[in-house]
Amino acid sequence: MAAPSLSSLLNRVQLTIKYVSLQSRCCALHSKAQYSTVYNPSEQTFDKILIANRGEIACRVIKTCKKMGIQTVAIHSDVDTNAVHVKMADEALCVGPAPTNKSYLNMDAIMDAIRATGAQAAAEGISFIGPDTHAIQAMGDKIESKLIAQAAKVNVIPGYDGVVKTAEEAVKIAKDIGYPVMIKASAGGGGKGMRIAWNDEETREGFRLSSQEAASSFGDDRLLIEKYIDNPRHIEIQVLADKHGNALWLNERECSIQRRNQKVVEEAPSTFLDIVTRQAMGDQAVQLAKAVQYSSAGTVEFLVDSKKNFYFLEMNTRLQVEHPITECITGLDLVEQMIRVAKGYQLQHKQEDIPINGWAIESRVYAEDPYKSFGLPSIGRLSQYQEPLNLTNVRVDTGIQEGSEISIYYDPMISKLITYGATRAEALARMEDALDHYVIRGVTHNIPLLREIITHPRFISGDISTNFLPEIYPDGFKGHQLEVDERMELLASAGALYITAQLRSQKVLDNLRVSTTPTECSHWELCVEMGEGRHTLEITKSGNVYTVEVDGVKVEVSGQWNLASPLLPLVINGTKRMLQCLSRDASGRIVLQYLGTSFKVRVLSKLAAELNSYMPEKVPEDTSSILRSPMPGTVVAVSIKPGDTVAEGQEICVIEAMKMQNSLTAVKQAKVTTVELLLSSVTQFVHRFKSVLLSQQCKQLPYTLWGSLTFSCSTVYVSSAFQIKSVHCKPGETVGEGDLLVELE
Repeated sequence: MAAPSLSSLLNRVQLTIKYVSLQSRCCALHSKAQYSTVYNPSEQTFDKILIANRGEIACRVIKTCKKMGIQTVAIHSDVDTNAVHVKMADEALCVGPAPTNKSYLNMDAIMDAIRATGAQAAAEGISFIGPDTHAIQAMGDKIESKLIAQAAKVNVIPGYDGVVKTAEEAVKIAKDIGYPVMIKASAGGGGKGMRIAWNDEETREGFRLSSQEAASSFGDDRLLIEKYIDNPRHIEIQVLADKHGNALWLNERECSIQRRNQKVVEEAPSTFLDIVTRQAMGDQAVQLAKAVQYSSAGTVEFLVDSKKNFYFLEMNTRLQVEHPITECITGLDLVEQMIRVAKGYQLQHKQEDIPINGWAIESRVYAEDPYKSFGLPSIGRLSQYQEPLNLTNVRVDTGIQEGSEISIYYDPMISKLITYGATRAEALARMEDALDHYVIRGVTHNIPLLREIITHPRFISGDISTNFLPEIYPDGFKGHQLEVDERMELLASAGALYITAQLRSQKVLDNLRVSTTPTECSHWELCVEMGEGRHTLEITKSGNVYTVEVDGVKVEVSGQWNLASPLLPLVINGTKRMLQCLSRDASGRIVLQYLGTSFKVRVLSKLAAELNSYMPEKVPEDTSSILRSPMPGTVVAVSIKPGDTVAEGQEICVIEAMKMQNSLTAVKQAKVTTVELLLSSVTQFVHRFKSVLLSQQCKQLPYTLWGSLTFSCSTVYVSSAFQIKSVHCKPGETVGEGDLLVELE
């Protein structure tokens, strides 16, 4: 039996010591959280808890501990000294440098922190909040967990139950099972180290990449192979069990919207399950929990086909990222329940007590560029950050604040945005509104993708699967595609904003700057450029209302026009819209966030537009013969050298940053002459290169996360034979987003 995974052990929210009786009963129902934390004064609880994690999950645990009167100790790496979870905790200790294996996963340093903070009493020892090591060990190993599931009469996916040792053995097994197959890391979790293979060549490549990623992420490169269920739904059951043999299932979560096997949008309950299927899945989840003597909160994940047949995927022995939506529809505080179970108390509820009240949806807001393979990581400092907590039934779980740094070392998650409603339609409407009100500046984020998902007709109807994104966006995500009336709204808004700014610039303290200035104008003729199009605008103003004629079509735009606010609430032709002005300058260039997507426009007066036609155009860089890094990271390996002739599909180099796997392809034949390195600090270079356009086509390979600490690895390929002119990177060195990697001849 494999040793317990340190990563899985530490992600359990942990360590406790002294017992104390609470002096009074406290019941807190948070209007934003949609769950209740209730304490019984007769129950002894822990005096101090050390949380061996970071980010939003550490903050989430601290919130419940504060309500329960429990002191908290945060650990952090040197780059997380000013992190939110460090500021929220009663005490905090640094446990090492930025790399997770030297800090958050460094057991010796964590044990030293326990002793230093008095979080360990000699007589009582240490209590881990989470399941015991047997359950972690059994469910953390894909091979063993599948055997246990079979013994517990849980439906499993057909496949090979042993360890696959070589690529050729993998090919033989895949042929026996029948393509397509899923190659999975035995010690993995959340999808990391997973590859889908449709033929022998993809099996060999998937075996190599999966084993490398598994070794890097879990210290265990063992793989298994099973039948890939094509076009499935990913539905999971939340379970809760105590140390007395009691176990409950807390309904399901629909997690089918994914990219690279990582969840993007989740909801509870699922639109797909009926009462019978829900009951069967819940019963099997409880059977599995009891089979491993599980005691804490955990998640049993299933794949569900179109006929509602369901198959065990894995069990996550921790508090899942998406747990808030379960809290919303059940009213339970899962962190509180985990603490009670760890202390030895029986569950407070029976299965018949668990409700489905309303509907909850969670969007994972990431510092990622959704236009690159549905989301390649972005790093930088949050120069402006404003959560939409002024809206009703909106919850934001986050571990960052304005001024926080998104680095290459950890998961690029900004927050979990949760909305709740009596119905699914109500929850979706609130999510749309919340995404429009969410202000994030300084890093690229995935709100454009999230908004497009939750407003897409297929998602609204519940017609989804794990293939939703590649099916809807086969050529990659391009942002919101404007309808004719939407384009008119955007152009009119840009014109009205431009005039508002011009009028404000003429005044000081609401008085005209120059007393002899003629009376304020009320009619303007403008030219607005957007993309390849040029549009004529005629604008008249009456109070706060602008009437804009766009190419002969009239649009009425009104609002408060507070140019100092990041939000721009407008009423356009009677419809309320929330826009954001991301930037504007004196040359008339304006970037507006409209319907979630950023659009660049340039507004000019009629005269300026005429004169601008005489200005020379800047010739764009020819990127057809170069390969640039799509993200900041570290070069792990370089497979070519100057003078080499490289064939189509041949690997060029491997880049590691946030443990994400993707593949780049060159689009031009060419020849290699020199090898150099462009040394660059990731944090210094990322902003400089953010605007660089990549010439490569990006073919994303599957990958996933483990807990809340995730990283990535990128493999660069070429699409046709060419020769290498020069190589500007070598193993062990860092590159920034857009840094030059290879020049082709």
